[in-house]
Amino acid sequence: MIENLGAEELRNRLAAAGVDREATDRWLRAFANLPLPSAADPDRLEADAAFAEPIFAQGWEILERLPLRSRRNAIEKRAGESVVAAMAGVCWRFCRAHRRALYVRLTSDFSEAVRVDELCRHAAEVCPGLVPTSAEVAQESERLLKDKDGREINQGLFIAQMLSDRETGTHLLTSMLRPTPAAIERLGEFVKQGVVDLGNARVEARGAAGYVFFTHLDSLNSEDDETCGPWETAVDLVLLHPELRIGVLRGDPVRHPKYRGRRVFSSGLDLTRLYQGKLPFLFFMVRDMGFVNKLYRGLAGPDYRLDEPEDTLEKPWVAVLDAFAIGGGCQLLLVMDYVIAEAGSYFNLPARKEGIIPGCANLRLPRFMGERLARQALMFDRTFYVDGAEARTVVNEVHPRGRLDEAVERAVSGALSFGMASAAGNRKAIRVQTEPLDKFREFMALNAKEQAFNHSSEQLTDNLERYWRARESPD
Repeated sequence: MIENLGAEELRNRLAAAGVDREATDRWLRAFANLPLPSAADPDRLEADAAFAEPIFAQGWEILERLPLRSRRNAIEKRAGESVVAAMAGVCWRFCRAHRRALYVRLTSDFSEAVRVDELCRHAAEVCPGLVPTSAEVAQESERLLKDKDGREINQGLFIAQMLSDRETGTHLLTSMLRPTPAAIERLGEFVKQGVVDLGNARVEARGAAGYVFFTHLDSLNSEDDETCGPWETAVDLVLLHPELRIGVLRGDPVRHPKYRGRRVFSSGLDLTRLYQGKLPFLFFMVRDMGFVNKLYRGLAGPDYRLDEPEDTLEKPWVAVLDAFAIGGGCQLLLVMDYVIAEAGSYFNLPARKEGIIPGCANLRLPRFMGERLARQALMFDRTFYVDGAEARTVVNEVHPRGRLDEAVERAVSGALSFGMASAAGNRKAIRVQTEPLDKFREFMALNAKEQAFNHSSEQLTDNLERYWRARESPD
């Protein structure tokens, strides 16, 4: 949360925690010197950035004087949280006052398509301390999640403010829908050979269908920062291939002892990597604004138009639900045009129990199930087995494991036989009334702010130790 504590209250909390009085007074004087305007003033960007820089630098110096977060007593913990909240408040107000001027600077006046992770890195250079540098994020990643103070919180606040403005937010979302450099580089290979191995993903062209296979096999096709790039690139390749007219998502057979040789769709977020502090906050933003949103909206071209209909290159997608779709896997089902499931498989969204926001499921699941069932899934950890009637609001077909391949081929063949000329237009027409880009932008602005605090919260660590450590793999 963002606190607006008075100087005296901050001084008392830090003194109680044993922080040097001189360091505290120096930090508080930096606050007094920061004249953030109440209205946007592009001419003050550099001056205000210079005033804000010591607030962040000295605040992190104070935090380093405290014990590691998990070893602090109650008084030290309260002091540390107050310092983080005070810096978050400065970041929030700074970005509110300067978000457009800052975005203009970072994108050369909207002429460059800058991805959200690169935008954060550039912001760290233009406004030192406002958001962490890549080196600072890497350094903090050496700590367990429970020992992180939350340098990445300011990334979420910065992104939330960029998305809150319609012009900058739409430009950022459109930039995230551009093809990745990796996809452009390997498109010729894919067209020529019909298959590309991307490490944690494999993409194949089979007739007019492009198949994306998840190949994070040692961890049940879970998602993390090492899968995000390959999975997005694989989707790009299917969308860019001139002869492919439909895409298919499926998990490859895994190596987990319990499921060895069996296909698994996805076990969701890699909680081991999250608990170890290795999963960066930006993973959530890049995933949902890039990989997942491209499945839903397709690829954007080089032109940026604020007040025109979406102009994207898109194709329909089919998902094959083998075994289970947990967390992030379930979120993927919600952007599919058709879902074929293995009998006995299931999907759920345990993110609330873990302590995070489950991607864009809060935005999309109520459209499928209605708000009452969606609340059960999102807030009360309800699991839906595909054989039940309620799961059929998400799943189109259910077949025994041995007949899934046939069912997929039949569905793909059937879709192609009707011709695909209007498929993209029909997808866009559905989105106009269910999830226009402005609605997604507003949701992601909130998501960025809330997820940033959740990602650094003590509750997240507590939940992981309570629910996940006792059971590190799905039943």
